[in-house]
Amino acid sequence: MFNVGDLFQWERFITPSIIRIFYWLVVALTALYGLSVLVTGLAMLMISPVTGLIMVVASLAGIVAGVIFARIAAEFVLIVFRINEHLGAIRNRGEMTAPADARGPRARAPG
Repeated sequence: MFNVGDLFQWERFITPSIIRIFYWLVVALTALYGLSVLVTGLAMLMISPVTGLIMVVASLAGIVAGVIFARIAAEFVLIVFRINEHLGAIRNRGEMTAPADARGPRARAPG
């Protein structure tokens, strides 16, 4: 998974390994914030029922939206790294199958 030695070596990326930690951290913070607004909305029901109801609904919608947006952001980061891996595999496959004279920066024209 993740070794401390990977912080000092540039052989592989550590972001794909730790993105799940950041995702769950954002989910936890979103849930805590949403629950605090939910409690505030429930307390507000005693003072102003309409405002309290709006706060309760908004806090539940905010929790759902926060989790969805955190997932989208995490997947976007993972997609960028996966694209990098696939491009590297394509490059390596191309280097193995290309003729020796076409491997340079400019391929020679026939003739």
